[in-house]
Amino acid sequence: MAHEVVDGSSMQRALTRITYEIIEQNKGVDDLVFVGIKTRGVYIAKRLAKRLKQLEQIDIPVGELDITLYRDDRHVADYHEEPEVKGVDIKVDINDKHVILVDDVLFTGRTVRAALDALMDAGRPKKISLAVLVDRGHRELPIRPDFVGKNIPTALDEQVHVAVEEFDSHEDITIEKIK
Repeated sequence: MAHEVVDGSSMQRALTRITYEIIEQNKGVDDLVFVGIKTRGVYIAKRLAKRLKQLEQIDIPVGELDITLYRDDRHVADYHEEPEVKGVDIKVDINDKHVILVDDVLFTGRTVRAALDALMDAGRPKKISLAVLVDRGHRELPIRPDFVGKNIPTALDEQVHVAVEEFDSHEDITIEKIK
């Protein structure tokens, strides 16, 4: 059974904090592009862009990244058919831009590694940063986030679920034991 560790309003505060950190660390928001990792990372990226618009009156482009074909564990699963790939949907040129990759949960770092590969196939950004709503630890690769909403220490036999209103019809962050 899952138990809630962060409610919807705390989630909003964490996203607002990330937005302020992005503004402060970048000394402005010129040449910024948010790229959300499907699925929930896209919704979080859109929220960050909306909050930035409220604070700085600047529209930040938001792209979407499907990393299905870039995953290093793809061969492990028994695929009887090719996965449906949505690909890269970035409506702006990312060359020489500061791309902020956005995801819901950072765990081993393998999803981010796959996202970096997909992003490099789409262009050559001047800089890439990583923003995550939840950092749960247990990294297997030398990847660390630049912007973190919440650090939530977990055990390896636990799973973190982020629910966003736009996709799940409710908002919270829960932890559940894996059986």
